[in-house]
Amino acid sequence: MTITSRDQQIRGRNSYTFEEFLDRRANQDWYKDDPFLQKALKKYAGLQYEQIHNELQDFSPSVSSRWNTLAESAARPESRPYMLHFDAFNHRIDRVVRPLETHQLEKEVFGEGLFSSRMPSWESFVKRMLIHQLGEAGVACPLTCTIGLIALLEQYPNEDIPELEKILQHTKEGLEGDFAIGAQFMTEIQGGSDLPANVLEAVPDGKNYRLYGNKFFCSVAHADYSVVTAKISGTDKVSTFIVPSWLPGEKEKRNGYEINRIKWKMGTAELPTGEFQYNGALAYPVGPAGKGVAVAVGIVLTLSRLEIGIACAAFMLRASREANLYGDFRTVFGKKVKEYPLSARTLKKIENAAHRTAAGAFKIYDLFLRLDQPLNAGIPVDQPFELRKQLFNLRELVLLQKICATNEGAEVLRDAISVFAGHGVMEEFSSLPRIFRDVVVNEQWEGPRNLLLTQIYRDIQRVADWYPPGEFVSNVLAGASKETIDRFAEQLTDLLQHPVCGEVSEASMEAAEEWDMFCDSFFHAYQTIALEELQ
Repeated sequence: MTITSRDQQIRGRNSYTFEEFLDRRANQDWYKDDPFLQKALKKYAGLQYEQIHNELQDFSPSVSSRWNTLAESAARPESRPYMLHFDAFNHRIDRVVRPLETHQLEKEVFGEGLFSSRMPSWESFVKRMLIHQLGEAGVACPLTCTIGLIALLEQYPNEDIPELEKILQHTKEGLEGDFAIGAQFMTEIQGGSDLPANVLEAVPDGKNYRLYGNKFFCSVAHADYSVVTAKISGTDKVSTFIVPSWLPGEKEKRNGYEINRIKWKMGTAELPTGEFQYNGALAYPVGPAGKGVAVAVGIVLTLSRLEIGIACAAFMLRASREANLYGDFRTVFGKKVKEYPLSARTLKKIENAAHRTAAGAFKIYDLFLRLDQPLNAGIPVDQPFELRKQLFNLRELVLLQKICATNEGAEVLRDAISVFAGHGVMEEFSSLPRIFRDVVVNEQWEGPRNLLLTQIYRDIQRVADWYPPGEFVSNVLAGASKETIDRFAEQLTDLLQHPVCGEVSEASMEAAEEWDMFCDSFFHAYQTIALEELQ
């Protein structure tokens, strides 16, 4: 038998193609094709729904297609940010070098004016939830940090420092079409989340200050302005400052600080996180002196934690969408993946978690918008009891959402990856491995799980004299069955008598485990109520 050249070309050829799946995925409109997201918006936006709905229909194609393409390209390992410490003339410039795709994405995302007073709150919320579906993408954390910086400046205006008003306008409304980016630098090597252990020194210089010392985890290293915590010389209390990145009129001369290096992280790799050394940086004080921890936690970190919950909902929505698309496309052993009971169960579990988490995020944000001045430096004591209780509910729900959504988010992304089997871990095939690493990093940012579990426990203990645990449960779980409320109220009351925060022993470790499980199940009950209210 003679083998022709044509036989050689045909023999062994595999005609299998992924084109159908790729076309369907590429043509998805993340808002228009998500009836659940539209239903949630309709419930909470009320009379503004039609206007916001139309705006989102115009907005969504950009994030679903162009911005997604930019994000995927910028996420390649060879595109990771790096430092250029000196220019060709031996000037120390500490330029953070990022790929062109990130610069373009950042310009377009911030150019939307998401924090402008002209944009309705629910429009901004859903736009951010869509943007978070990109993963970190070099823009999600900058957006989050900018929200906190704006809120801080709005909460504590200071006419004696006109520069602060200009910074507020630059970040919120933009100046000549340019929107500035904010950051928050609080962590030091010796303290981590222990902000009272800060040793960065703020030396008075007229009405302003000069900073000296080191900050160890500085995400959004390329930001225009940063919120920095430091101790004023001669005091032992932390204060809060706004620090411009550049000297006036200069864009390559740092404001009295150096960036020692960019960290190599497992996730949020597109986001430059640096180590900063301050050598007399000009800093503007903001908020009451000596109250920096309460100000930073009550305002800046609260908003960051709130945004992390929104981001986790977005991560899950994308994971669910893409896993369902693949389950409906891929055929193995003669049947589609979705037609196997175990796979169908996994897809249903992912979708339920995504919808429950998104519903909870909407419900918490609705409470945030409805309360008057919800960002408080500590638990408020000068408000009417009912308002104090609602403010406390919001405080604890933000903490619960942060720890529960990030924990479940990692599980959901892992399950979604498993639907793709071997292709699920191929980074050029799917965005899910990248987003999985992002959600793991989000678990650690703004307080790791055990720290926040401790904070929640101590908060509830601290207010028990005016806000009994049973009443707290009843208010948070309003709409649940009496049996559910009674069960959680009994569990919480009992746990508050256990040595959850005591010395290490078998009893205290067992109590700590029970507390951990209680917080997860309690918050899931809250999310379930939110989901049922939508349905």
